[in-house]
Amino acid sequence: MEILDAFYLWFMNLGENYGVNPIIFGSIYVGAIPFFTLSVAWIIHNHRNGLSIILPVFFASVFFLSSYLYLLFAGENVPLWVYAVLIVMVLLGVWSTYKKIKAQVNSNSLPV
Repeated sequence: MEILDAFYLWFMNLGENYGVNPIIFGSIYVGAIPFFTLSVAWIIHNHRNGLSIILPVFFASVFFLSSYLYLLFAGENVPLWVYAVLIVMVLLGVWSTYKKIKAQVNSNSLPV
């Protein structure tokens, strides 16, 4: 029982460190898991069927980062690695979009 008490205290103290409600953070974190999983399934489905994966990747990214986005908007003293992950996700999205547009322009095909 001491382990559960220690975990509870640690979890609740996170709110004090970052200025957020840990129950809301945890709810967003756990609540996003099924939506992230569905987005990954959507990515696989679109990839197997030759469809664009940009939109499902975007949604998967948002669900993956949703609790940290809450932390960014509502929190204080946010660790630098959270900013780094968000920057990398944006850069990957820009790069992916650029490649897709360039390929479509070069092939003169309609967007998928």
